[in-house]
Amino acid sequence: MKIIIKDKRHLPVAARQLLKYSGEKKIFAFYGSMGAGKTTIIKAICESLDAIDIVSSPTFTLVNEYKTSSGDSLFHIDFYRIKKQEEVYDFGLEEYLTGDSYCFMEWPELIEELLPPETVIVRISVDNNEQRTLSIT
Repeated sequence: MKIIIKDKRHLPVAARQLLKYSGEKKIFAFYGSMGAGKTTIIKAICESLDAIDIVSSPTFTLVNEYKTSSGDSLFHIDFYRIKKQEEVYDFGLEEYLTGDSYCFMEWPELIEELLPPETVIVRISVDNNEQRTLSIT
């Protein structure tokens, strides 16, 4: 499936489409170059899920937890600063991947072999007009 995001005004619709397409799946891995919009898209998805917390990049904290209006947790993980796969065990990655909460991951390249088979893979590409294309598998 492909979702086109022409500009930021289209983010809410794209977020709802992605959630609808994923069905019951709650683990998402976002691939894209620096500045492709991974955090921005995750923010739109969290807003669609009624997050009441401010969604921001977890580059330095590695994991951010956001609460929804119903009290559910959403997890946002950024692997950009991880140098060795062993580091992900230090913050309990397995719990995020096997729990019942949504988990959105940026820069998952380092831990690909740890991703469960039901992970929704989202590849973000940017064209010359700054339009984003989400390729979802």
